[in-house]
Amino acid sequence: MLNLCLGVTSFIKCRLVDTINQSKTNKLMKRVTLLFTLLICGFYSINLSANNNSEPPIGSISGIVVDNSLNQPVAYAAIVVKSEDGSETITGGITNEDGSFEVKKLPEGSFILEVQFIGYKTHSQKLVITKKNRKVNVGTITLTEETAELDEVEVVAERTTIEQRVDRKVINVGKDLTTAGATASDIMNNIPSVNVDSQTGDITMRGNSNVRVMVDGKLSNVPVAQLLRQIPSTSIKSIELITNPSAKYNPEGMSGIINIVLHKNANIGFNGSITTGLTKGVEAKFNSSIDLNYRNGKFNFYGNYGNNTGKYVNNGNISRIDENSLQLFDFFNNNKSHLYKVGVDFYLNDKNTISVFTNQNIFDGKGEGNTAVTYNNDPSRNLTQIFRDVSENTSEQYNFDYKLDFNKEGHNIELEVDYNRFDSGQDADFRTTGASLFPDYMDFVDTDRTQTIANLDYVNPLDSISKLEVGLESRNFETDVDYSSTGQSFNSEGNLIPTPSTNFLYNMDIYSAYATFGQTREKWSYQVGARIEDVEVKADANGTNAFTDNYTEIYPSAFVTYSPNEKDQFQTSYSRRVDRPGLGQVNPIREWATPLISSFGNPSLEPQFTNSYEVNYTRRIKNGSITSGIFYRTISDEINRAVYVDRLDFNKLILTFDNFDNTSAYGFELSTNYKPVKWWSINGSFDFYSQTQRGITESLSGNSPNPTENDIVVEEVEVDNTAWNLRLNNSFTVTKKLTLQAFGFYRGENRTLQFKINPMYFVNLGARYSFAQGKGTISINYNDIFNTMQFDFNGERPYVQEGDFNWESNNLYVGLNYRFGGGKYRAKQRKRRDSNTKQSGGGIL
Repeated sequence: MLNLCLGVTSFIKCRLVDTINQSKTNKLMKRVTLLFTLLICGFYSINLSANNNSEPPIGSISGIVVDNSLNQPVAYAAIVVKSEDGSETITGGITNEDGSFEVKKLPEGSFILEVQFIGYKTHSQKLVITKKNRKVNVGTITLTEETAELDEVEVVAERTTIEQRVDRKVINVGKDLTTAGATASDIMNNIPSVNVDSQTGDITMRGNSNVRVMVDGKLSNVPVAQLLRQIPSTSIKSIELITNPSAKYNPEGMSGIINIVLHKNANIGFNGSITTGLTKGVEAKFNSSIDLNYRNGKFNFYGNYGNNTGKYVNNGNISRIDENSLQLFDFFNNNKSHLYKVGVDFYLNDKNTISVFTNQNIFDGKGEGNTAVTYNNDPSRNLTQIFRDVSENTSEQYNFDYKLDFNKEGHNIELEVDYNRFDSGQDADFRTTGASLFPDYMDFVDTDRTQTIANLDYVNPLDSISKLEVGLESRNFETDVDYSSTGQSFNSEGNLIPTPSTNFLYNMDIYSAYATFGQTREKWSYQVGARIEDVEVKADANGTNAFTDNYTEIYPSAFVTYSPNEKDQFQTSYSRRVDRPGLGQVNPIREWATPLISSFGNPSLEPQFTNSYEVNYTRRIKNGSITSGIFYRTISDEINRAVYVDRLDFNKLILTFDNFDNTSAYGFELSTNYKPVKWWSINGSFDFYSQTQRGITESLSGNSPNPTENDIVVEEVEVDNTAWNLRLNNSFTVTKKLTLQAFGFYRGENRTLQFKINPMYFVNLGARYSFAQGKGTISINYNDIFNTMQFDFNGERPYVQEGDFNWESNNLYVGLNYRFGGGKYRAKQRKRRDSNTKQSGGGIL
């Protein structure tokens, strides 16, 4: 029991301030010391009193603790049960995140119940347990703040921890992890089960790219790769991996949902922070952000601005063994992006809250690419293509939220409307020298897409152990892509004609309703639910109905959790999910092109459906925790890659998508956080997954420079991909101000339909130094110190080939973060909607 007490003590320590006004330091430390002493003495006395008490434990005490000013739950408050005269501590506990608590195994008699929390007056009341009144529910206990204020309390963990909740794994991002990189994209490879392609920015979870990414429970129209590179790592509070979402969440994404939760400022008055960083590899990248918050009375105003400016260098090569050819690639990009957010929360009274905010994103980029193709056996076929690209896009998001709290704690109804518009334009210039049949040309692509989401959610705790949640949602997506070109293409007679323009419209309307019901009984808890969706899809190309699909589906879910004691937790879950094709998968307009291969979408793609099963186990140990889990998925109408020979030029290939037969996937995960000694903490994870992939590959037989239709060989491919990843992060506390980090990553061999990808690994070293009484932090990180990270591959489909691609993984990052302002701490979250991930879907366009 003493270990439990020390664990609680460590938790409260990590939530204290890095920066406290010097004039109030002594007063605060006296208060903290008093609380720690009470906890230690209280919990230590539990064993003594339990051993000496001859009366059988027959009763329990339960209730909910809330803040007096804001009527919000107070999490992790100390619950102390004393003898009738207050001279002896009988037992105790702490409140949960929703403010609830229950103290069990109390003998018959009279007691004093005390509730204590830093910055609040201690609540005390008398109560009696008898054989006729064994379960005492004290209802809602309201804590009142002390007159003395706590200045500059900042909830920032020193080290990263991993927590297994009912329907998600939560990685609470500590200062050790934020030192690993400047942006969200940089640290994602440090997260268990998550990988980010360093070249494209594409994100995968459990080896699958069908995953939805949100920020504070909101889905953005900003491309995921672009968005991740704009979020400073120091702004991230936690990253939630919802691998098997319940029916409350939208069912898109076979691998589930990644929700990035940003720090929320809960201080009264004006406060904020500023962050700036520089990354130097071959070229320099610069990012900065400023966050401001002002709260007083019934209003809370907030805003932030972030930018990312940088030059990026990539290069690679592919050699074809059969024809003794070599393709050399050199790419250079110069990108600038700006992200603005402004919002206000209006607390009409204790029961009604209105919130509005807007996000504005601006991006422009310039790219250059050089592809040189050399045929060693036939130099007359040699060619070089120079590609220049100018692109820009803007995204506008507008959000309205109204929440009504009823008298019963946790009983509320909430309406939210979110509108998002994304506009982009791309001008691409292709110049070719050598044996090309096509003259120089330019492509112009303009995209306009909107999404409107409206949802109504109702939550009712029916009693002390039961909760009912129901909701309605409407999601409407509209996409318009215009393509024109100055180039030429072959017609059916083999003659060159101007490339036709294309106007592609893709619309989707989704209307859904859900209901979930959950109960907690002693050591067991469960939740069951279902979501029903009606979907209509329309795709139109140049006024021709390219594709129409209408379907109604039900998505059930079920969770069962068993906690035999305070250290162990078992959970099993099931959910049905859907992967609706994204715009890039259905858009018939070319996504990208090189001299020998072009990528297009398939408008007639149908969704794939997944049944997902999981079992997880969490063990809390003395100085950390261990979480493990296994999963199994069955997939119908799988969406995967298809490679075809271009009928207009048999020497070129077309990369697209298609639906295939049913398949399955399974995997295992293990993660831990452990502190062997006071100055050393470890975070490690291992994940293993296996999936059967199916696809179609066309290739040419022989080595003729003038192939025909008869030379095409069609092969339906099946590949069993088994892969694993290992991550290990070490944090060493040298002094109170200086911390060192070492991070290692290893990714095992991986297989796709086309390639076998060789193992890759890297090692990062970092340091963090605090100054100005903890208000400021300087971070230095040396990434990929051995310059080992590269995409190295070989394959046999559609032809025998090998190659590698390299990027600026070997780089040095220097960052500065400074927090300013003051104000009185509120033990609350801003609003439930900020951490709500109910809008998990919609990331299809």
